[in-house]
Amino acid sequence: MRRLGLLVARAGIEEGHDVSVFLARDVVQLIRESVVDSLHGLGTGSLREPFDAVVKGGGRFYVSGMSSKARGVTPVDLENKSAEVAMPDRLVRLTFEADRTLTY
Repeated sequence: MRRLGLLVARAGIEEGHDVSVFLARDVVQLIRESVVDSLHGLGTGSLREPFDAVVKGGGRFYVSGMSSKARGVTPVDLENKSAEVAMPDRLVRLTFEADRTLTY
């Protein structure tokens, strides 16, 4: 998931939906300020704007615990982002609680 996934998440929030984003593998790096600030999509611009819109709109980020540990993501990286470390069982619960699930 890169910019397009966050654009879809932001659109869901703007439409009044509850939005949860589960980050796994290398994508857990997106929870780091320096990474979010450095990424730009071809034709879609900076990742910062939709990321902040998801956070400000009440979206929730879940960051894979195993992926985070392997990549050195720390609790400091999660501060002020409506984010928490989550294991696979949390992803399963989120999926079955959701009316719709999108994958980008």
